[in-house]
Amino acid sequence: MLDFGYPRQTDILILPVPPPPENAHRKQDTREKCPAFTKLNIQSALVGTSLHVKLFLYTRRNTTCPEVINSTVLGELDVTKKTTFIVHGYRPTGSAPVWLGDIVKSLLAVDDMNVIVVDWNRGATTVVYHHASSRTKKVAQILTKFIDHLLAEGASLDDIYIIGVSLGAHIAGFVGKMFDGELGRITGLDPAGPLFNGKPPKDRLDSGDAQFVDIIHSDIDALGYKEPLGNIDFYPNGGLDQPGCPKSVFGGMQSYFKCDHQRAVFLYLASLTEKCNLTTYPCRSYRDYRNGLCINCGAEQKDPCPLMGYYADRWKIYLGRKDTPTTVFFDTASKKPYCLYHYFVDIISWNKDIRRGFITIKLKNRAGITTESKIDHQAIAFQKYQEVNLLARFDQDLDEVATISLTFTTGRLLGAKQMLRILRMKLRSVDHPNRAPMCRYDFILIENKETTIQPLPCRTLQM
Repeated sequence: MLDFGYPRQTDILILPVPPPPENAHRKQDTREKCPAFTKLNIQSALVGTSLHVKLFLYTRRNTTCPEVINSTVLGELDVTKKTTFIVHGYRPTGSAPVWLGDIVKSLLAVDDMNVIVVDWNRGATTVVYHHASSRTKKVAQILTKFIDHLLAEGASLDDIYIIGVSLGAHIAGFVGKMFDGELGRITGLDPAGPLFNGKPPKDRLDSGDAQFVDIIHSDIDALGYKEPLGNIDFYPNGGLDQPGCPKSVFGGMQSYFKCDHQRAVFLYLASLTEKCNLTTYPCRSYRDYRNGLCINCGAEQKDPCPLMGYYADRWKIYLGRKDTPTTVFFDTASKKPYCLYHYFVDIISWNKDIRRGFITIKLKNRAGITTESKIDHQAIAFQKYQEVNLLARFDQDLDEVATISLTFTTGRLLGAKQMLRILRMKLRSVDHPNRAPMCRYDFILIENKETTIQPLPCRTLQM
């Protein structure tokens, strides 16, 4: 196994609980009987905390009240089952992660496994980020010793899965290095960028740290790691500003700093709890995806589209065909379930001069439900008899569209309103390719005026 300067020493212990007080014989209340994640406060962060790691075991027999376990006390952990570790990151205020309980319950709902919450809040709680990051390899050393004990009891490395959040993602990578990349899987949820960007693989999470490494990047311009790190790297909304998150400190200072960073966790959680699949598209860049150049997977294609989140490992059977890691992009809605539904809007126009502008599309079904997509990431050039293929994303999946509304805008403040003559508009579902496309022929869009049409069955257009 690799040695990165932190040998596994027998004097590093995971303490299950502090020594009992003198009055321990007295009857404890329910809260005392049920161990809880370490809760600290800003005062602890200002003073600083020394590293102390606790492991909490959850199973389907105890989904809310965990056992505290260590290398000598495994409790009800079943080494024949999959064991999933959840490793949090930097905790500048000392609070417990708000998502911990939900992710534990959701994992146990989809699979009968051991779920172990790695509580290193004492060590992660500090206002000095460098102090927390410097402890990641020590946490990894402790987890490595514990996994060694699991292996001695009959567990398999194939069944070890580590979900790491922010700094926790790099902790997972350090553990994987100690086992020569033979861990079953590592998921990195927006791996921390500060102090790790530009580091060599030995000093951060890397695609070789497990048999399968999947990453969700949701804050690459601030707290997250920008470059690909895994066998497959997911970039929701390009990995930048996430919809629904504040764009300035006036939207809430705490939320402004952590909302984008935490979105990776909530997207992963949605993959466990929501009915819609977060389908993603392999692509060279986010711009190419937005321009509809990468919708080359799915029902009518040779390969399926990768699914983000818990079921991302289904994609690993296709990685053998690829020489390089897979980078994928997709857009999300601003709130749960986060899914968007993709349609191509194919437009053939007729105008003597080129028209440049943006298109807003609204779909409405017979029940009156409306969904809207704005295609405004770049100006579209409409040329005579040239078909333009626009990728529209909607937050509702309407299987029967009654009306389509189109608005053409140029962004100009002065001048006469432009008109765009449409010879044919075709709407076709990407997510449901078996649905018949819908068309409308020969109509005019007036700048900034919404035009509503009823779609018709498509026919061959002669030009």
